[in-house]
Amino acid sequence: MAGFVNIENIGDLEDRLAAVLEELLFRAEWLSTWTVRRANPNLADAGWDLIASGPTPDGRSASLYVECKLHFQPSQFSSLVNRPCSGGYPVLGLPYVSPRMAELCETNHWSWFDLAGNCRLEIPGILLIERSGAKPVRISSSSPPNLASNEAASVVRAMLAPENAGRRWTQREIVAHLKQRTPVTAAPSLALVNKVIQYTRQQAFVEPLPTRGFRVRDYEGLLKFWRKAYRFDRFARRRYFTLLPHQVITDRLHSLGINAPGEIAYSAFSAADWQAPHVRQSKNWLYVSAGMEVKFRETIEAKEVDSGENVVVVIARDSGVFYGLDLSEKRLACTNPVQTYIDLINAGGRGEEAAEAMLQQRLMPAWTGTVHEL
Repeated sequence: MAGFVNIENIGDLEDRLAAVLEELLFRAEWLSTWTVRRANPNLADAGWDLIASGPTPDGRSASLYVECKLHFQPSQFSSLVNRPCSGGYPVLGLPYVSPRMAELCETNHWSWFDLAGNCRLEIPGILLIERSGAKPVRISSSSPPNLASNEAASVVRAMLAPENAGRRWTQREIVAHLKQRTPVTAAPSLALVNKVIQYTRQQAFVEPLPTRGFRVRDYEGLLKFWRKAYRFDRFARRRYFTLLPHQVITDRLHSLGINAPGEIAYSAFSAADWQAPHVRQSKNWLYVSAGMEVKFRETIEAKEVDSGENVVVVIARDSGVFYGLDLSEKRLACTNPVQTYIDLINAGGRGEEAAEAMLQQRLMPAWTGTVHEL
């Protein structure tokens, strides 16, 4: 059943889903007497598409009420949440259930299954059938935007930055916002911004506003979704060693940053030391633009080494990593807390632990403590 299938209409989908549901249920011997049928519009199950029902081990009976959807996005799930179920248990049946859709189902106490037979069917205390790993069945060849690209990442980064929390955006405003940054961030086209916004809206991370425009509705969800797509390995990482004392390194980097704004910044663990201290380590972590590397090396008298480094340099071939720098008169600029979080996730060692501290100490308070702009 893997690959692409031709679904002509919702009736065809219901027939296919009914067959899959029967197969899933009948694998359990005690469910062999259950039936799967079309819902009757004249009975209490009106409004649903399929009903699976039968006896339970304790002598009672139970029912699964299935809503079948052909083209359905996470942003539409809220329309189902309060659907009356007449004492049964709600189930969503789709051609393909994405991880985001599965998350929404579980959060709202819905079961789910798809045409490939992946499922989570639950009747609390009585039944739990979970199956995953079957190759998805898809009915559309449309592809989502690549959130790992420089241009798409710049859009997501701007929406997640704590200084923009609660902001009402339009697509044109995002383009203008990114073009006005110093240094200039990878400027996305309006068409790409539209694709990113439509996709994140479908995934229920972004919501439209009645007064025109949109805003982020699920910051943490969008951040964790983006981090799965983000490719840190596309940047070259260099190991350097210098004999200079820590304070001398700090002072020289500060001076270098003043003379080259937007070309060098603390990143990962070093940025976190200033923004959300949690995991201490002795290395300096930096983003350095390709054209600044020689000057940086001369400034702190560093040599590239194979091991034993005390400075880790990531060559920033995407100017977006310098978006919204955390500036201070007393030190070199740090990456934006959102970028710091992403870099920590990919830094190895205790990076994930430090990233969680960044999330809890800097990002969540900004996202939850903002009066939304309408």
